Amino acid sequence: MTMTRIGEADQDAFFMDVNAAATKAVWCALATVANGRPRVRTVHPTWEGDVLWIATATNSAKARQIAANPWVDVQWQVAPPNFVHVVMRGRAHLCNDDVSKRRAWDVIDYDLQDFFSGGPTDPNYVAVKVVPTRVELSEMFGSLNKRVWRTKTDL
Repeated sequence: MTMTRIGEADQDAFFMDVNAAATKAVWCALATVANGRPRVRTVHPTWEGDVLWIATATNSAKARQIAANPWVDVQWQVAPPNFVHVVMRGRAHLCNDDVSKRRAWDVIDYDLQDFFSGGPTDPNYVAVKVVPTRVELSEMFGSLNKRVWRTKTDL
C-alpha cells in the first residue's frame, strides 16, 4: 500500500475530493470522549472547505463531551461499489456566537429548522466547528489510493 501526503499546493483539491466522498456517504460516525472512554454516535456534518460543521443541542451529551475534551475523530464509509473511506481527526469548537451559528446554519446541507424551531438564534442550538489536524481519504478500507493531509502539529 502506498500513501500520498497532501501538500499545501494540493490542499484545496484534496478537500474538494473529501467533501465529494463525504457527501456520498451522507452519515458518519463521530467519536468523542466521555469519562476517559470513547463515545461514538451517528451524525450528518457538512464540509466547508477544510472545516467541518456539525449542529447539536446546547445541552446534548455531545456538547458536554466536546466542552470537556475537544478532540474528536470522524469516519465516513461510502458503500459498494466505491468503498471510499474518509477519516478525520480534529479539534471541535462549540460556537455560540451569532456569526458562527448563522454560518453553520447556512452551510449545513439539511434543514436545521426541523430540530431548532427558533432558527439560527435558537438558544438550544450550538454550532460545532471542527478544525482538522489529519484527514485521510482512501479506497477499500484504506488499502488503496490512500491520501493523507495533516498539520505540522498533528501527532
